[in-house]
Amino acid sequence: MPLTDISLDELRSYRPDIPEPEDFDDFWAKTLDAARAAAPGPASYEPVADSPLTTVDVFDVRFPGWGGQPVAAWLLLPRGATGPLPAVVTYIGYSGGRGLYHEHLLWSAAGYAHLVVDSRGQGHDTPDPDPVPSPHYVGGFMTRGVTDPEHYYYRRLMTDCVRAVEVLREHPAVDPARVVVSGGSQGGGLALATAGLAGDAVAAALVDVPFLCHYRRASEIASDGPYPELAWYLGVHQRVDPATVFATLDYFDGVHFAPRATAPALFSVALMDPVCPPSTVFAAYNRYAAPKDITVWHYGDHGGGRGSQPREQLRWLAERGL
Repeated sequence: MPLTDISLDELRSYRPDIPEPEDFDDFWAKTLDAARAAAPGPASYEPVADSPLTTVDVFDVRFPGWGGQPVAAWLLLPRGATGPLPAVVTYIGYSGGRGLYHEHLLWSAAGYAHLVVDSRGQGHDTPDPDPVPSPHYVGGFMTRGVTDPEHYYYRRLMTDCVRAVEVLREHPAVDPARVVVSGGSQGGGLALATAGLAGDAVAAALVDVPFLCHYRRASEIASDGPYPELAWYLGVHQRVDPATVFATLDYFDGVHFAPRATAPALFSVALMDPVCPPSTVFAAYNRYAAPKDITVWHYGDHGGGRGSQPREQLRWLAERGL
């Protein structure tokens, strides 16, 4: 696979002018306040009694997310560890969910409490009852409600992600000052959004090959993955003004969450990535306001550093006392 974008030297200074909605902060403050107010009660943590794992305690979680709706998650705790523990919240890639609990053993093995958040409508355990169904969309989730920020799919999902952090910080086994958000691809974009929205509630962010950044360029040059859904949608629905679509997406762009983040972050980017082109990643990374590092995988595709990136993450967190 060839290099998919501009040179690394150009990427390191790439800062396109992407308009930010004037009411961006007010939009998100009202969104999150409404979700908190709608919560019917605290999260529930049901022990998985038939788990064959001997070093990890597993809990089937439901916590109130968007509109107070229940969101599924797994909580894995190192058995016998004395708290409060540092914690990692993991968000999942596009079209995936929390999966099976035994697929997520790295962070608990390293001594962290680990919350794995289901993606509404994408996973098997969290439905997405959209109160205003999209009149038309294509493909997966990228274009659901894309003509109105109030009804865009990612408004609901990003709200769930922030609420996951807020809920986990209240768990007695968790040190609320050491909660890390993490994810790759869509999960990376969600970790970035949460870092920008949750403020000091996030201690660090692990943002791998992030999706949901610099939508307009991504829709023009990404050759694989979800971004082409935007081009397909605009090609099919000729009566929809592209300006309306991108005005909605501006409320959900990692480029605008990045300047609001206060937690240190470790990004990763792959220079041969056809799904999340490197310029879309650097457009957000170069605006990230808090201390930051980026791991560049020169010959990586959308898999980035694969199994090598978690090793980098563990080292990076240890250096910061997390």
